[in-house]
Amino acid sequence: MKVKDVLAQLASLGDDARRKHNAKAGAPRNQFGVKLGDIRAIAKKLGSDHALALALWETGNVEAQLLAALIARPASLSADELDAMTRSTTCAQVADWLNAYVVAKHPLKDALRVKWMKAKDRWAARAGWSLTASRVSEGADGLDVAALLDRIEKELPKARPEVQWTMNNTLAAIGIEHPAHRARAVAIGERIGLYRDWPVSKGCTPPYVPVWVPAMVKRKG
Repeated sequence: MKVKDVLAQLASLGDDARRKHNAKAGAPRNQFGVKLGDIRAIAKKLGSDHALALALWETGNVEAQLLAALIARPASLSADELDAMTRSTTCAQVADWLNAYVVAKHPLKDALRVKWMKAKDRWAARAGWSLTASRVSEGADGLDVAALLDRIEKELPKARPEVQWTMNNTLAAIGIEHPAHRARAVAIGERIGLYRDWPVSKGCTPPYVPVWVPAMVKRKG
């Protein structure tokens, strides 16, 4: 399938209400307003198609980039190519899918993590902290958890919103998975107050660390 055909299919699935919702969430104008489930359905039909994924990504269209993240082959990207893709992300939803379906599966992800943790680019930094949160959740082998808490305590309040999200995820992961650092992680979250007033549906856990950490620890038993 050619790029123009995919874009036409995506455009046909667009919805005004979804476009408005996406725009409110920070998506750029170059979007159709397609439901995520519909994008997944198209990806399932297409299967893995790396060349098409690269071409779709280059359009800068939100749904095209989301679809690209699902059909790309991570190992076929060089570290430089993945770095460029990450930095050209269009919005948070695209960043999260790229991080989950491409970055997290790339063979050089940890070298990129180290590089991105020093980046000023918001999307690269978001990806770096996303990978770090995963490392922390998996045991934090080779990571200095205390030093991570030092960075988070210093940098989280002034970080870009896009970076705050995955930095906060790292803070929560430390509190949930590492009892020796739990009290400090919760104290940092309480002092900074990020997402304290985050609206959540009944029965859901907010991303506010002083609430999130105890809830997850209790759930894990």
